[in-house]
Amino acid sequence: MTVLTGSPDTSFSKADYKTLSLAALGGALEIYDFIIFVFFALTLSQLFFPPEMPQWLSLLQSFGIFVTGYLARPLGGILMAHFADQLGRKRVFSLSILMMALPCLAIGIMPTYEQIGYFAPLTLLLLRILQGAAVGGEVPSAWVFVAEHAPPGRQGYALGFLQAGLTFGYLLGALTATALAQIFSPEEILAYAWRLPFLLGGLFGLLGVWLRRWLSETPVFIALNERREADKELPLRTVIRDHRAMLLPALILTCVLTSAVVVLVVVTPTVMQKSFAMSASKTFALSSIGIIFLNLGCVIAGLVVDRIGAWRAVKLYSALLPVGISLLYASLINGGTWLQLAYALAGLSCGVVGAVPAVMVNLFPANIRVSGISFTYNIAYALWASSTPLLLIALMPLSPWVCVPYCLVMGTAGVTCASYFARRQPARTVQALETEH
Repeated sequence: MTVLTGSPDTSFSKADYKTLSLAALGGALEIYDFIIFVFFALTLSQLFFPPEMPQWLSLLQSFGIFVTGYLARPLGGILMAHFADQLGRKRVFSLSILMMALPCLAIGIMPTYEQIGYFAPLTLLLLRILQGAAVGGEVPSAWVFVAEHAPPGRQGYALGFLQAGLTFGYLLGALTATALAQIFSPEEILAYAWRLPFLLGGLFGLLGVWLRRWLSETPVFIALNERREADKELPLRTVIRDHRAMLLPALILTCVLTSAVVVLVVVTPTVMQKSFAMSASKTFALSSIGIIFLNLGCVIAGLVVDRIGAWRAVKLYSALLPVGISLLYASLINGGTWLQLAYALAGLSCGVVGAVPAVMVNLFPANIRVSGISFTYNIAYALWASSTPLLLIALMPLSPWVCVPYCLVMGTAGVTCASYFARRQPARTVQALETEH
């Protein structure tokens, strides 16, 4: 993208659409590699832990290894963000997907507990740590890469489209798990078919690496290099020293975004099987509907951002979050009446997932942007995504409505945060990305 004199061109060129499409597709493939683990947690618990171990304990440890991937995000994200701010967005953007693909491929070919004993769960844990570090670098780098490439006034749509691509990775995981359950018997899946989604994910990731070689560095980073502003000081040190005021809104909004994803994609499908006795196939199908409309909701939210501004859009969608989740759980509790429609509306109401990035990319200046986002986003996401599912599922026996007041609290936090910090940060708008170079 080239900055023009006079009135800026706000339309997407072919090159812009190519950049956006490749970034979104690569992100979807990487998120698939990370999330496919959870769909086969029960199978992996039977294969990678001692057979004499109680099933609940092996399943718990399997989920514990999955959660470790979240906990590894901050370290990997901070390290990769440092190099993204120092060496360029494109290099780290491509490295993150390679770090995700290779462990996914390794899981697909590694021996089980029967072959190598306790080395099996230890190796699995190590591979998940590598994947967690990779996804920690992927999302912040992707947000900044796309925002810095987008035309003036269209960053909201670009980021919403990117978020739709990232959440599409969840859909790929759900569809793959559904297909395997229909094609293979449980015995065949346990014997060998469980390896297929991981092998496929590894190949997906390598395809993503190849696709990203066609991307170009962002004009913002090129301008920083020309002005020699990408100095040798640790970017994170600059974030903590000079931009502490922006850490709190970034942390709060990440928790709101994370809550929408966790409730819609992770907790509700589990609850439908455990508390409402739905079959796995029906749960996967309904979850897929929710994710499809979440994808659509992210794009719509991006358009809303460009229309009314990022802070106002976050405030709007934070208010809509508990409304959509209330409709979904009201349908579940009332015997599944209009459940498909309710799941679709819940997906649309989670558009805060597509609106929050437009605020995040403008909280920090360009020379430390990836580090600022990565530090706050990955710490908040790691803590929130690892603890919230366990808390909500543990509280579910007390009341099937537990996700509704939780989303009400998070929605209120989002509205309050957007209302307060929008007044304190009036000068930095989405268009500020364009004036910095």
